[in-house]
Amino acid sequence: MKYRNLGRTGITVSEISLGCEHLQGKEYETVKSVIDAAIEEGINFLDIFMSEPKVRTNIGKALEGRRKDVIIQGHIGACWVNGQYKVSRDIKECTEAFEDLLKRLQTDYIDVGFIHFVDKETDWDTLLESEIMKYVLSLKEKGVIRAIGMSSHDPVTAKKAIETGIIDVLMFSLNPAYDLVPKERDMTEIFNEVIEGKKQDYSALTLENARAELYRACEEKGVAITVMKSLAMGTLLSEKRSPLGVAMTEAQCINYALTRPSVAAVMVGMQKPCEVKSAVEYYKLSDEERDHSRVLGSLGMFNASGRCMYCNHCLPCPSMIDIASVNKYLDLVELDGRPAQSVKAHYFALERTADECIGCGICEKRCPFNVKIVERMGKAVKMFGIKE
Repeated sequence: MKYRNLGRTGITVSEISLGCEHLQGKEYETVKSVIDAAIEEGINFLDIFMSEPKVRTNIGKALEGRRKDVIIQGHIGACWVNGQYKVSRDIKECTEAFEDLLKRLQTDYIDVGFIHFVDKETDWDTLLESEIMKYVLSLKEKGVIRAIGMSSHDPVTAKKAIETGIIDVLMFSLNPAYDLVPKERDMTEIFNEVIEGKKQDYSALTLENARAELYRACEEKGVAITVMKSLAMGTLLSEKRSPLGVAMTEAQCINYALTRPSVAAVMVGMQKPCEVKSAVEYYKLSDEERDHSRVLGSLGMFNASGRCMYCNHCLPCPSMIDIASVNKYLDLVELDGRPAQSVKAHYFALERTADECIGCGICEKRCPFNVKIVERMGKAVKMFGIKE
């Protein structure tokens, strides 16, 4: 394992780190086996954004006696309200959720306290003068958090926050598909062309300006980037699902992220010990095997607009639908080509299915990737039917 400075914080973290989101819903034994494998491989950095109580408790129990061996980035504003994940700006909800995180992790400090999911300039502007910001600053002053972070998918908003000097670490969605865009082309059209198998010239690639400016700003301010969505939720690894038309390897995606300015760590989602082993195989590969340029040199990219990334930032849902899971099962049929009949049993095992969608559209306003969620719920009903 190799390690990097986490920007100006004075903290050192493993280049490949553990995104814990896929541990939600797993039994304690599985959670512990993944954390044991990660620490054994030299991974010392964990992202815990999940607000669901059981996964927090399981991670805390798995880390018992080893808290000082790991660096934790925990999120302020990721709450559990009425049995669902919720992005909140309510000071009472945020305070209770953060105190719950400390209690369940059996710790009295979090290394990097992240202001969770800031994707609009207006959201950041409001946060600056809010009780939430006062709370975050007070946590740092008291030493309850060692550094202040922010998670975002939007480069303009992220840059605006970075330039205030408040943010020490930025968690940002970063992969080649997001960064590189064909000039003067609509990304949704390009995505559709790739899915439909239409051949176009995607050779004119350029780093999207807002992202380039963000990375430069992070470098100038000494702000570290911790990477989320490095594999685009696995779609870049699948020839059928990737808009590249070919599959990249996990190592190529990791290599791309680690070669971007200011990147300190790539948070890789892992839910089995074998997935930990797979991620750290990166260091045993040759430079040629890790090289991403041979793929990017000949193929075009897309951005994630209109594509569900299964992040569940669209929640909470008034009908309690697990929107990400519905989209995931729909994608298995539409993109992976699996028979609908073979997916149905998994779909109907969900507590709430798409036919319970009331079409309110609140989810679409929250979605960072502009997914037409209501329309996709309708597609799922047509695809799978209604639970008997």
